[in-house]
Amino acid sequence: MNEGRSSNVSSDKSWLEKIATAFSSEPKTRQELSEVLDTARENEVIDEDAQSIIEGAMQVSAMQTRDIMVPRSQMQVIKADASLEEILPQIVESAHSRYPVIGENPDDILGILLVKDLLPQILASKDDPFSVTSLLRTSNVVPESKRLNVLLREFRQNRNHMAIVIDEYGGIAGLITLEDVLEEIVGEIEDETDIEADAFIRKLGASDFLVQALTPIDDFNEEFGADLNDDEFDTIGGLVLQQFGHLPDRNETALLENFEFKVINADQRKIHSLRVRVLGS
Repeated sequence: MNEGRSSNVSSDKSWLEKIATAFSSEPKTRQELSEVLDTARENEVIDEDAQSIIEGAMQVSAMQTRDIMVPRSQMQVIKADASLEEILPQIVESAHSRYPVIGENPDDILGILLVKDLLPQILASKDDPFSVTSLLRTSNVVPESKRLNVLLREFRQNRNHMAIVIDEYGGIAGLITLEDVLEEIVGEIEDETDIEADAFIRKLGASDFLVQALTPIDDFNEEFGADLNDDEFDTIGGLVLQQFGHLPDRNETALLENFEFKVINADQRKIHSLRVRVLGS
């Protein structure tokens, strides 16, 4: 019994020594470091989740804000002259906690509105004057080229959760949040509103829909009167991913029967949401 235990301890120590030696030799490329992580996982020094997080952190250090930002065309903004009655339905519909507030044009970002700052206004008398600009927090502005690891450090230091991204000409290119960066490291972070959204296909226009990638193909077919094949895949995301033939970037489109699928949200691992347009409608 002691000999077997000694053998196992010796074997474990041998693998640990190999991994320690690999790290001590300071891998000179990402590929070499990735191979060390593969060895560690194969020998149960770390599990798959730990390896995924480490590799996600490595990936983030090589990415820029432009790679994952929400583009300007998809930003949910609030107008500075909007009334409380106009703002509340927008917040309920989009379910975000922070919104850029704009002036006369989309490039005129006046600041960031936190939804929690609206609560006292909701309880205030209707006779009290309301101005969204009086509630604004200072907006954090970053260039498209800022590295994500640097931005993450700034988010932590400044306790910000959102930044406005500008292009080389000073125009608004999009926005990025702390959650966007963290999701590149740990994968999709779902909250209560995300879970609720997975349960339905949201109509945006006469032939325009927001569809969660995890929507079962049967549910999609029933909703649209379609006949998409579910022999190989269970979800609409899997079927669309096959159509792309690669892991698509945000805003990439693919055609499948009489539907156009546009990627709205995706990370380095999978598609999360799609905008679906029914062609010929």
